[in-house]
Amino acid sequence: MALLAGCMSGPDYAGPPQLATAAGNAFVRAGPEIDPLAPIAGDWWTLLGDPVLNELEARALAGNPGVAAARARIEQARAAVRQERANRLPAVAAQATAVQANIPGLDIGSGPPPGSPGAPADDEEQDSVSVYNVGLNANWEIDFAGGQARRVEAINAQAAASVANAEDAKVQLAAEVARAYVSLREAQGRLELVERERELQQQILELTYQRYTQGTLPLFPVGDANAELELLKSQIAEAQADIDVFKDTLAVLTGEAPGALDGLLAARAGIPLPPERVAVGDPAALIARRPDVRAAERTLVAANARIGVAEAARFPKLSFMGILGLGGSQPDDIFDLGNLSAIALPRLQWNLLDFGRTAASIDQAESARDEAEARYVEVVLGALRDAEQSLARFGQQRANVAALAQVSRQADTAAELNEQRRAAGVISQGELNTSIRKREQARANLDRAIAAMTNGWIAIQKSLGLGWREP
Repeated sequence: MALLAGCMSGPDYAGPPQLATAAGNAFVRAGPEIDPLAPIAGDWWTLLGDPVLNELEARALAGNPGVAAARARIEQARAAVRQERANRLPAVAAQATAVQANIPGLDIGSGPPPGSPGAPADDEEQDSVSVYNVGLNANWEIDFAGGQARRVEAINAQAAASVANAEDAKVQLAAEVARAYVSLREAQGRLELVERERELQQQILELTYQRYTQGTLPLFPVGDANAELELLKSQIAEAQADIDVFKDTLAVLTGEAPGALDGLLAARAGIPLPPERVAVGDPAALIARRPDVRAAERTLVAANARIGVAEAARFPKLSFMGILGLGGSQPDDIFDLGNLSAIALPRLQWNLLDFGRTAASIDQAESARDEAEARYVEVVLGALRDAEQSLARFGQQRANVAALAQVSRQADTAAELNEQRRAAGVISQGELNTSIRKREQARANLDRAIAAMTNGWIAIQKSLGLGWREP
């Protein structure tokens, strides 16, 4: 009676394990630039204020093959849910059967009526069988112990995990596109600065060679100036290669062939800067928001439900098979309503002795649940680590940008003063060019620091699990 009342085998899901953070409702590594109360934007890249980046993100989220594959996996999982739900309902099929058999020694009296043409003699053995039938058959297994319901619960949780994995793929993709774009802009700026340095070094080399030919300098300063020029040429080639690599990376991320976005990315643009205040929320919101955490939690739900599937094998199974049809020994019998045949076959099965097979299956399912629980804890701790580390690095990168910005301003001031000194004839053109080169180098160092800071901000957004919309 308890089984008929609809009890469910296996433990009910009680929720994931709870983890306490060191700072309660705040991140440990959050600096003064972090605002836990500021609203968090799902489309975080729009906060960088770069229209080209916004277009690249939109193209990537719509056309990336990896995201398309994740969507296909979602459809597979949803189809599996529909299939498992349908398995709980009766299965009805139409059938048509024609049997012709000749079995020596079988006397079933299925031949023509006695006295009719072709009828066998009374002592003649009737060993032929003819059966014609058209009808329906149905099968249904009653889910006494809730094993099928637990199976549906498990497959539904796996489908939800597939959705979360697809959202996580969008998070990874959005961050990867933004990082590649920032690196592209840094490489373009670096190329421009190094080309200016090369022009200045070319002038220095020419001036040095003139002084050598005039006998005022030995030969080795000419060699040093030429070596410095060749080094700058190699840096130009490296920057150009980096630009091509990042352009192709962005093209592939958006689902295009390499070179397809060269026109869009050709125009020089500055490195996008993150907002002055950074919104992060609290650790609890992070755990609830990150798709990989939700995927791990749904996997835990599925593993817990599979314990019930295994335990259901301990209980009896009741199934019904029914056949309803028209037919007889002649083809015309299938059109005679008087030849209606009906068969009902109830079947009760209970595995009373399986030598520990069911117990082993239950132990295996429980161990799988324990593994999924440990995996969930690992994913949550990894998410918290990612957030704390990205916050710590971002704070250091902001300080680095501030220091290098001061160095760049000092280099600008020195170059301006040397230009005035050159105009007054106090220093040579070579000394002025050296000062200008130091200014360009300081600007290049500052650009690299800004790119690292923006990438650090992108890492924060990625660690927070942003970059997808609620479906």
